[in-house]
Amino acid sequence: MSGFLLLIPLVLIRYGLLWSSNKESLKRAAFFPPLIGKEKTAFWFYQISTIFLFLYLCFLRINIDSIWFYSGSVVYSFGILLCIVSILNFAKPAKNGINLKGLYRVSRNPIYVSYFIYFLGCVLLTQSLILFALVIIFQISAHWIILSEERWCVKEFGEEYINYMEKVRRYI
Repeated sequence: MSGFLLLIPLVLIRYGLLWSSNKESLKRAAFFPPLIGKEKTAFWFYQISTIFLFLYLCFLRINIDSIWFYSGSVVYSFGILLCIVSILNFAKPAKNGINLKGLYRVSRNPIYVSYFIYFLGCVLLTQSLILFALVIIFQISAHWIILSEERWCVKEFGEEYINYMEKVRRYI
């Protein structure tokens, strides 16, 4: 079975579900705050690793005849579920613009967490070490993007966001 099939739910959730939930949220999701220093390099690693993750998955096969298939299916499904919930939560921020409900009560970045779990499931299903390396590059570069987003949120929302940062962890 083609690894391309693994991408379909993510694309439908990331773009279709987000757009159908709140058209403005699609614009917010595509927004990258101003980047400084190493964040600029990380941005390019993030973009390039995302492209390679998608392209490389198209050439991989899902290995059904393995114990990895069952664990990969569980991790992949959990990643998809988290992605759905975090996208729905992202689509409905509070009036002040800060997301404080749903998974955002547990993690300041549930979408990034769900992407990592989703891609980890893809790694297990395809048993690809190259894909695993791409996921690690993606995740490290995403961390730098998250730092820039948090700096922007502090500037945009001030004390309210700082209080949120003190109560809720960055990841899990």
